[in-house]
Amino acid sequence: MSAPPVLVVDAQQPRAPGHGQRLIEVAVGVVFDAQGRFLLTSRPPGKVYAGYWEFPGGKIEAGEGVAQALQRELHEELGLRIGGVQPWRELRVDYPHALVRLQVGLVRDWDGPLQMREGQQHAWQTWPVQVAPLLPGSVPLLQCLQQHAPSPHGQARPPLGAEGKFQLGF
Repeated sequence: MSAPPVLVVDAQQPRAPGHGQRLIEVAVGVVFDAQGRFLLTSRPPGKVYAGYWEFPGGKIEAGEGVAQALQRELHEELGLRIGGVQPWRELRVDYPHALVRLQVGLVRDWDGPLQMREGQQHAWQTWPVQVAPLLPGSVPLLQCLQQHAPSPHGQARPPLGAEGKFQLGF
């Protein structure tokens, strides 16, 4: 299996000391509601790219898989209890502050009122996306979602490319 695509963000900016020596594993959830809308949240104050919009999720801790990390993160950050997670895509993002691998899962089975526990905002979105600015790593995921979105009823459309990987358009 080949490595996931790499998106280089702000290539003209210097990289942080030690950058690239450690890949940060991140679980990302594309959460759908009953109307087929997907959830975006803003990055909380005090974090890198604060105020930028992204799919919810967070770092995968030692011993966790993507589903377990999403269960923990979506509960800690949003107060949601989630059921199954359908693996969907991977993307490496080379930010000036860190090299991350986004492991993206689709979440349709969830319960609980949204609680913005870190001071972030939320928005249920359809096309075209109405919030800005978007976190750079979210842009290719949104592009892929728009082109090959699963239906609101869970019927996945064919993936782009081999092994479900997608090609970046930039």
